[in-house]
Amino acid sequence: MTQLPQAPLHIIDIIRHKRDGLTLSDAEIQHFIRSVVDHSITDSQTSALLMAIFLRGLTPQELAALTTAMRFSGEVFDATPLHTFTIDKHSTGGVGDKTSLLIAPILAAAGLAAPTPAGIPGICVPMISGRSLGHTGGTLDKLETIPGFNTQLSLQQFFDTLKSCGASLIGQTPTLVPADRILYALRDHIGTIESPNLITASIMSKKLAESLNALVLDVKTGSGAFMKVYEDSKHLASLMVQTGTLAGTRTVALLTSMDQPLGRFSGNWVEVWECVDIMKQHRHPMSADLIALTNILSGWMLHLAGHADSPEAGAALANEILLSGKAFQAFLKIVQAQGGDITLFAGEANPATFHKPTATRTLKAETAGYLSSMDCTEVGWAVQRLGAGRAKPGDPVSAHAGIEVHLKLGDKVEPHQPLITLFAEDESLLAEPYEMLRYTLKITPNPPTVQSLIREVITAN
Repeated sequence: MTQLPQAPLHIIDIIRHKRDGLTLSDAEIQHFIRSVVDHSITDSQTSALLMAIFLRGLTPQELAALTTAMRFSGEVFDATPLHTFTIDKHSTGGVGDKTSLLIAPILAAAGLAAPTPAGIPGICVPMISGRSLGHTGGTLDKLETIPGFNTQLSLQQFFDTLKSCGASLIGQTPTLVPADRILYALRDHIGTIESPNLITASIMSKKLAESLNALVLDVKTGSGAFMKVYEDSKHLASLMVQTGTLAGTRTVALLTSMDQPLGRFSGNWVEVWECVDIMKQHRHPMSADLIALTNILSGWMLHLAGHADSPEAGAALANEILLSGKAFQAFLKIVQAQGGDITLFAGEANPATFHKPTATRTLKAETAGYLSSMDCTEVGWAVQRLGAGRAKPGDPVSAHAGIEVHLKLGDKVEPHQPLITLFAEDESLLAEPYEMLRYTLKITPNPPTVQSLIREVITAN
């Protein structure tokens, strides 16, 4: 029997189908993404379909097809010649969220350890990270405060660094998942950023393009998260776990609290400084939550990679690696391989003396009580307006800007006790962020109920 030729696909028909609530075929979704990348459709047509997806949603099969089409819209990184277990961690973004700077060297140290458990492959961690935008910080901006550190490696340089170091942290290359770059720029302008389906396709297409065996997701929830409502965060986490699993990548999501900045510092260089301090065993009390979350996320990664019998055993191993100094040695090796100056961290070098801010101001408590709440998004915006972030892509960021928190939620407060210290390059930049922080930090007579750091773990089961 002669097979009839398939009717040509037209973007206007695909828009109408989704507008009317119909399920798009794999072929329709593939045609849409091809047309986006080769610019054969207009921005208005792309925007129309994005808005239809925002309003109508996607079935699991549509979401899988969209993620796959975006994943293969350009080059894909092939880690198989490394003959290792390839795993990564992704965070949906928060304030003071710097776990990648610790997790990459912890996993690298574990993966390069000798002897490796019998029959267990080594580990490599290909981290393709982002920049700060909105109220959240970006891993690339933090790393680039290290003089010479190159985040714009080619895929071959990325491969070579992974081979020699076990981990590498870079930005998205122009040829890797180009569809996402185009779609994200439009989503930012047409009010579809918050779509769980489009967020999932954006994140998972980039992560799956790394040829991962497994992925651990840190999905933030709370006042400083993009998804502030717990049920929304859980829905997003479930979508990403489902999408990764359908693509053949073992995927786990941890729902973590983002009601206050993570760790001691928020900014760029100050966050690098905090992580180096931790790796050099200078553990400040305000970094306790950062260390705990780092170990838990690393523990899941080590467990999935077969280097620990359970996530709890993996967390204990991660902490051992941090305490042993092996993570710090792995960090120095990664920095040096990517062109960074390691003399800032070696020996008795003190990171606090580098990128020193020229203007500081400390917010102090006006009354006694307990630090009960804050709008963490507002705290993030205060950090950005000190100069640490950007209002739009391409804006410069300050290495010096940021904040240091002196108390955590639930801590007892005395009158005139320091709450937060602000850092900037220019005295004139301090006033507005100071008032933002003064307004949002609440002190009450009674201690608050503080959410646990880990709210829930979501697996394919």
